[in-house]
Amino acid sequence: MSESDNTTFVPVTNPTSAKTKQPQGLPSLYAITPAELTKWIERAGEKPYRVRQFFEHIYEQRQPFESMTTWSEKLRTRFSKEFGMVLTQEKYQKSRDNTHKWLYRLADGKFIETVLMIYRDRATVCISSQAGCAMGCTFCATGQAGFDRHLTAAEIIEQVARACHATDTRVGNVVFMGMGEPLANVNPVRETCERLVEDFGFSARHITVSTVGIVPGMNEMSKWSLPVTLAVSLHAPFDDMRTKLVPINKRYPIADVLEAANRVSHTHGRRVSFEYAAIDHTNITAECAHEFGRLLEEFKGAGGAHVNVIPLNQTSKFDGTAPSLDAINRFADIVRKYGPTVTIRRNRGTDIDAACGQLRERITQEN
Repeated sequence: MSESDNTTFVPVTNPTSAKTKQPQGLPSLYAITPAELTKWIERAGEKPYRVRQFFEHIYEQRQPFESMTTWSEKLRTRFSKEFGMVLTQEKYQKSRDNTHKWLYRLADGKFIETVLMIYRDRATVCISSQAGCAMGCTFCATGQAGFDRHLTAAEIIEQVARACHATDTRVGNVVFMGMGEPLANVNPVRETCERLVEDFGFSARHITVSTVGIVPGMNEMSKWSLPVTLAVSLHAPFDDMRTKLVPINKRYPIADVLEAANRVSHTHGRRVSFEYAAIDHTNITAECAHEFGRLLEEFKGAGGAHVNVIPLNQTSKFDGTAPSLDAINRFADIVRKYGPTVTIRRNRGTDIDAACGQLRERITQEN
């Protein structure tokens, strides 16, 4: 099993220090600080309470700027000439299971996707942290398409805001499981998490940051004060097998990844979730299950470990397939014997390529 010839792999030499390129166009209204808005309001000859009105409407109420009737149309028009939304909707799709996906064009012409999953009593938004991805995971459509650039915190935050605007169901969960490797863009991701809690009122425990195992990024995450949840995409229990699926494993092998995950877990007092894409005839054997179970039996993170088995979602550049449900259940039963809780994810949005590993599939096909 090897990478597609069309896969672009961009090495990340120091992901925690990489700078995010600023896009062209109007500054994002989600980037303005209270101090900056106060000065802008003063220049506009308005009263200071206009600042409070703005932040209550945009963040606490999670409403779009154009519906803010507490500001006059004249004031809104003036503001819109200097600040605006930085994501332009190019395409919207809704799946049979009430999963929504947006294709957004950034100010510099790059593309990202955002997914909103609406359940009976809750909603979860899956957001992108990069345009593309440099990790080159062989079974992931985003990795197959290559890396464009990091996103700014404002670009990430706007994805959450626009998902909130799109549903009457309150969005309570945010997962960094869209396009990109969040911990290769660690500083904007940290800023986003802080602002989601402080400005929007999200619970830190309902924010999940996923990684394929960027050890420097996890080391940075272990210093965060917010108790966000870490999800590690492990996908294989043996280094040689994992390197074929997740090339960054050559730099950060399984033992180092688990050690870094342990530090994050104890800092935040949170159980770590381990994502496992189940691929038929590859990583779902009894041998894999026993070894994976042994690894997690020895994992000493706070609260133990949780395993999320995800049946492989098909992409055009990877010829692997999902195992049968019986095979997945056998794998899960063996792993459970070693102590971790194991769930099998019900994939959502597969009919619109919105499931795990499918984002950017249609962008590459259509552009």
